[in-house]
Amino acid sequence: MILSDVPGSFTWKVLHERHPALIQKVRHATPYDPDRLRALDLLLGEITEGVIRPLEGAMHDRDLWESWDRGHIGERWDDAPFLWTESYFYRKLLAAVGYFDPGPWQGIDPFEPFKQAELFGEAVDDELRALDGFPALGVGERDQALILRALWGNRADLVFRISAGGSGLAAQVPGLVADDSALIWSMIDGLSAAGGDPTVGGAAAGGDSAVGGGLVGGDPAVGGAPAADGRSSRICLVADNAGSELLPDLVLIDHLLHARGVGEVVLHVKPSPYYVSDAMMTDVVACLRRMSEAGGQAGEIGGRLREAMGSGRLLVRAHVFSCAPLPYSEMPDDLRKDFASASLTIMKGDLNYRRLVGDRDWPPATPFAEVTGYFPGPVAALRTLKSEVVVGLGAETVTALEASGQPWRVSGTHGLIQARS
Repeated sequence: MILSDVPGSFTWKVLHERHPALIQKVRHATPYDPDRLRALDLLLGEITEGVIRPLEGAMHDRDLWESWDRGHIGERWDDAPFLWTESYFYRKLLAAVGYFDPGPWQGIDPFEPFKQAELFGEAVDDELRALDGFPALGVGERDQALILRALWGNRADLVFRISAGGSGLAAQVPGLVADDSALIWSMIDGLSAAGGDPTVGGAAAGGDSAVGGGLVGGDPAVGGAPAADGRSSRICLVADNAGSELLPDLVLIDHLLHARGVGEVVLHVKPSPYYVSDAMMTDVVACLRRMSEAGGQAGEIGGRLREAMGSGRLLVRAHVFSCAPLPYSEMPDDLRKDFASASLTIMKGDLNYRRLVGDRDWPPATPFAEVTGYFPGPVAALRTLKSEVVVGLGAETVTALEASGQPWRVSGTHGLIQARS
């Protein structure tokens, strides 16, 4: 289990440098009252000098956090598992700013100023305009373009220069250390074949593609025909960040529904603010408005997604476990059932990857399929490396990365696409 007890290490710097800096940014971004400012000061003192203290006051989620505690309350912050302390820090930050408390600050996202600045920045303008080039691409080229945009966001401008054939993405994209994209699209191809004519969004011939549903074994006209393994033509996408990262996710979802014939997509977001920029339902709505107002291809995609939400073919869920300080191996039964019903679950981002494979110091050559064997269905990960955890890399790749002398695990310059069928 990865801890934060080595001064100067990446995890130590997160707790002792990044989190205190974030508290200061939150203080200055919103005009909090004296009580909220004092609570932020107390939290700053606790994480830098004290032990992990329990949440105070009336809590709507007290029972949940007591069940997630694992005995870490009372420990030094450095001595508890890094995954646990990171999540708990964000819950305590919400308590400090009164996010859940009755009163004027209830429901005020402390990270909203940062999210809004990014969503309405020039970089997003450029990304939305770039979508106007999509009609000129073949389906295979769009597949590759969209999976790279979902992986790297604005860093994936090069995708329009990548061919659909040849040596694969890893040989063409610098920094891509693992590439199972062919396996992902082969699984999706299987759904399209099972789900009917892709031109009608995956509904069976003669069926009404505007009708929602998607239960396992259900009518193809209400959420897609079942795949060969008995699962429905449904894909779950577990989102990571809002703004410029959520927009490519939504474009990918539209591609799955509109061009690839997937019957239903379930988008999982966070139920409350988390890790600064993690996506919530409010961010989904904001992104759809941003796309619709942009016009062009972005506007068309935004319109189709709104229709898909209205028909039930695009569902958004916000499970409480999405903000849990625990790996997915400890997911509750209802979430496990949701993932089990999907033909494929796509995990986005660094934190979801850590929760998927386990936040441990794995040898990087540990097979991805081995550490995700507990997961109740086919699963894929699209992740930019921003922390030390990584599995599923080839020995030659690891040797070359280590020889570079660069902090490749945490720098955000490398990414991976991994999958298990």
